[in-house]
Amino acid sequence: MGSRAWARMVAVAIAVIALDQITKALVRNSIERGGSDDVIFGIRFVNVRNTGVAFSSLQGAGALIGIIVAVALIGLLWYFSRNVGKPLIWLPTGMLLGGALGNVIDRVREGAVVDFIKVVDFWPAFNVADISVTLGVLLLLWVMERSSAPQRRA
Repeated sequence: MGSRAWARMVAVAIAVIALDQITKALVRNSIERGGSDDVIFGIRFVNVRNTGVAFSSLQGAGALIGIIVAVALIGLLWYFSRNVGKPLIWLPTGMLLGGALGNVIDRVREGAVVDFIKVVDFWPAFNVADISVTLGVLLLLWVMERSSAPQRRA
């Protein structure tokens, strides 16, 4: 069971990284940097860079961000290795790993993360990796809560 969960987790991470990098390449090639295209009411595709982390916080703190991401990923993989038998644990772990690595690839290549989805004007732009991390956290909490809840009897 353990090796199957590791393989699934890696497959999810690779899929997230691929989708994230493909969508970012499409944006870099079709929208000029700083530009935008309206998609539907309230949603635009933009081509912006984010040197910070979630919701553009910690702007310009590259080394600190690198340390935080590395520690978080080590902690995530440690937790996964200790709980590899939990049902579905591989899914949020792969989503979190893939999302984090998708943004790390941008930081290494460009010094900043490519963000391109803009929903309403007051919300910061985000990308596929950000969506994966957000949903991964929520799903991980659900998996942890589900597995720690007492079993209900029929």
